[in-house]
Amino acid sequence: MNKTLIVVRTIFIALCVTASWLVCYTIEEWDHKRGLAMAIGFLIGALVVLVDVLLKGFSLRGLTALTFGLFMGTVISWMIGVSPLLNKGDPSIIYLVQLSLFVICSYLGTVIALRGKDDFNLVIPYVRFVPHEVDVPLVVVDTSALIDGRIAKVCQTRFLGSALIIPSFVLTELQHIADSPDPVKQARGRRGLQVLNDLRALKHLDIRIHQSEVLRRQDIEAKLVFLAQSMRAKLLTTDTNLASMAQFQGVEWLNLHALENALRPELVIGESIAVDLIKPGKDDGQALGYLPDGSMVIVNNARAFVGKKVTAEIIGVLPSGSGKMIFANLLGEAVVS
Repeated sequence: MNKTLIVVRTIFIALCVTASWLVCYTIEEWDHKRGLAMAIGFLIGALVVLVDVLLKGFSLRGLTALTFGLFMGTVISWMIGVSPLLNKGDPSIIYLVQLSLFVICSYLGTVIALRGKDDFNLVIPYVRFVPHEVDVPLVVVDTSALIDGRIAKVCQTRFLGSALIIPSFVLTELQHIADSPDPVKQARGRRGLQVLNDLRALKHLDIRIHQSEVLRRQDIEAKLVFLAQSMRAKLLTTDTNLASMAQFQGVEWLNLHALENALRPELVIGESIAVDLIKPGKDDGQALGYLPDGSMVIVNNARAFVGKKVTAEIIGVLPSGSGKMIFANLLGEAVVS
């Protein structure tokens, strides 16, 4: 617990006890009940501190929804109370009915507002802490996109001009993966956390943490689609199942794989390329290498240069299921600058 909070709470309880002791001076009948008054003051202070502890994690957004729910419940109870339905009758009965309406409507308004605090964004715009007249395109980011890592490099280039919305339950899931006993999952989770830190380090990037909760982990995908839909945002993911769900719900989604394919350079016959040769080919004199996009390069008369970087001239390009197969003739060993 924060030491400052402990000090503040202790001082608050002490003030409650002192105030109860001082009240005995103003009311003569209580002069001989100072001990009882101080005990009552202590209990009141302790009760307030207990409520404070129980409200730990209660966000400003939740408080706003609570206030709105109380207000709406009060308005509804008042409208029913002043309606012709309660114009005539025993005043005591009318008073009890009005009191009951106030309690019931306030309770229902509060519960409904707290349960639908994500829907509350549709009634009162969610807190962006930026001027609302500024029309900023929004992108909701899921866990898979953070673990993938390419989003950080895309944002560094400033090609993505949207504000990134990262729900709090995505951060929770990312932390859960990073704490997994499985070394593979742990490494993926830590990479996602590192990517998140890289994104936060970009001063030009607008990142917003959306306070939203998910009771069951199975509901994360549905909640992501709902948030993107309610915010009129796009969804950034590498999960094809989630993308299909978003597309079915009419939510636009961004595909990093499609972006990568679109950015691959088109290789034409006669163009020169540089490639690292890693092993001999099947035919005599051939050597194999790979381009950064995974395309296989077969270089003729280059077996003697295996393990080195060479330049070659493209003589043919053959599409394949895993990418492209590029055939080239050796021009010479690449000059390292």
